Amino acid sequence: MHTPASIAKHPIHPMIVPIPIGLWLFSLICDLVHRFGATSPNWEVVAWYTMIGGIVGALIAAVPGLIDLLSLPRNVKRTAIAHMAINLTIVALFILNAFVRRNGVNDGAILLSVIAIALLLVSGWLGGKMVYEQGVAVTGAPGAERVAYQGPERRRSTSRAAYLGPERRMAMH
Repeated sequence: MHTPASIAKHPIHPMIVPIPIGLWLFSLICDLVHRFGATSPNWEVVAWYTMIGGIVGALIAAVPGLIDLLSLPRNVKRTAIAHMAINLTIVALFILNAFVRRNGVNDGAILLSVIAIALLLVSGWLGGKMVYEQGVAVTGAPGAERVAYQGPERRRSTSRAAYLGPERRMAMH
């Protein structure tokens, strides 16, 4: 399934989302280091700037995400809207968190980060569902044999050879 917000058939949204995720995780880590022992105020400053960077990155990632959402078929849109709603909630929590920190980091600010990161896991799960279960932005390579993960009891090979057609598999040996 093709998505309109793409560069050379590669969707833009999944290229950008690691940026806010990484920044927000690092922000929480800096808060925890500051809260549980580090005396340097630099941890608090770095936590704030990485949080703001995550907000900016998330808003940038939202643009191609919304463009893609508008083109999705009805059966996938429900998951995409839930994914978007959770992401907007996460951004709102981090914006609130930035204001809560005006007088320094406190336990409430750290709790907001923990809640937002927990929601990020749920959002990531839904993003994965759209790709791995609903096939959003997944196209098969010409002549490739697609092998789905079947679980540990029925696992099939996911090696490079498994994705090649039978005639190309023979050439590998």
